Amino acid sequence: AITRFAPSPTGYLHIGGLRTALYSYLWARKTNGEFKLRIEDTDTQRNNEDALKAIIDAFDWCGLNYNGDEVYQSKRMDIYTKYIQQLLDEGKAYKCYMSREELDALRETQMANKENPRYDGRYRDFTGTPPEGIEPVVRIKAPLEGKIEFEDGVKGQMSFVCTDVVDDYVIARSNGVPTYNFVVAIDDALMGMTDVIRGDDHLINTPKQIVIYNALGFDLPRFSHVPMINNPQGKKLSKRDGAMDVMEYKNQGYLPEALLNFLVRLGWSNGDQEIFSMQEMLDLFDPKNINKSSSSYNEEKLLWLNSHYIKNVSNERLSKELEFFGCEIHGHDKKEMLLDLCKERAQTIVELKNAVEKFVNKPTTYEKKGSKKFVKEGTVVMLQNYMQLLKDNKDDLHLACDLENITKPFIEENGLKFPQIFQPIRISLTGSTQAPSVYDIIAVLGLEETFNRINTAIDKNFDIEQE
Repeated sequence: AITRFAPSPTGYLHIGGLRTALYSYLWARKTNGEFKLRIEDTDTQRNNEDALKAIIDAFDWCGLNYNGDEVYQSKRMDIYTKYIQQLLDEGKAYKCYMSREELDALRETQMANKENPRYDGRYRDFTGTPPEGIEPVVRIKAPLEGKIEFEDGVKGQMSFVCTDVVDDYVIARSNGVPTYNFVVAIDDALMGMTDVIRGDDHLINTPKQIVIYNALGFDLPRFSHVPMINNPQGKKLSKRDGAMDVMEYKNQGYLPEALLNFLVRLGWSNGDQEIFSMQEMLDLFDPKNINKSSSSYNEEKLLWLNSHYIKNVSNERLSKELEFFGCEIHGHDKKEMLLDLCKERAQTIVELKNAVEKFVNKPTTYEKKGSKKFVKEGTVVMLQNYMQLLKDNKDDLHLACDLENITKPFIEENGLKFPQIFQPIRISLTGSTQAPSVYDIIAVLGLEETFNRINTAIDKNFDIEQE
């Protein structure tokens, strides 16, 4: 299959677009075909350099590599002009000299009569003298009867009454710039597209594009129109629901594997399987299995997938991801142990960074509520005794289990409950009561740094204000 993704650089690339691109990519790669990226930038007024960069960056970040360079419609104007002229020469298109005022008046009359606004064909067979001072547009001659039919890869057999969906629409504006539906049809045909997979908001454009294919004798590709992604309430996805720039997902600490896995399942499935590697997606994906109904965005599912990938990618990869957030741990002597510990509870790379920094950076403040609750009379003496115990056994303490073996008897001998000893230590070492196992923390920090942090907390009296 030869497929494409064709964004307009007028705004960011959001996840609905990325999902369409992913489906097109998978189908092309699965069938040993080609996947192309075409930038639809004929609307020069609305093009935006930042948006263009964000589109290219998103493809790089997600690893959706395309064949060849990006194709820019703005560099193909002579091709479009040639085909517009061909249609004029063959009598399949014509110049229309209707003024803006005439068009507005026609539309008002039609709406007053509760008719669908459409061009009335008044210049379709015009042979007279063109009115003065009007730069004409070019309109395609649409069929005046019959149906436009095609087999949709997702929705099945589609049939449209010509006069309901297509009028003699404009294919070139008065300044010569061609219109969207015209250039899309030309490009898809000339670039050899076999499959056009796109959102079903484009379904209404398909009959218009088929008119161009037929007028120029091009073969139709197979169209597959994918239902939209809705928010959990079944409404159109808004920014608040997750319809943000794809690169914003990177900034929030998502891994591209998690995002692609999430998106492939929003509208396509393979039994009850939830987790798909890229290879599994390639092996299993087929557009005919795309759901016919809309899917709902589910942030919990995305976080769950992200935490799965954080636990399962290599620590080398995680330390690279952390660098993006300014957290550098390449040189840390306990890097593996540190990441193994922190990634168990992290749902995003941002959470992982915060957990790692609790180890790497000494706490500068201590959780007030926890300190008041757990630091009592006798706590400091107990901590000093515990540090002495660790010093006395320092040659035998290499792993978390070694620490556990000497700590449990200490707790029993002193008649302590676990929180009475562990929470003051946690607060001393990380500033917080919410942290992993104390044994793991001490194993990562080492005894010297552990004593240093506990003594500092004691000196500062755990930030408990003196009454």
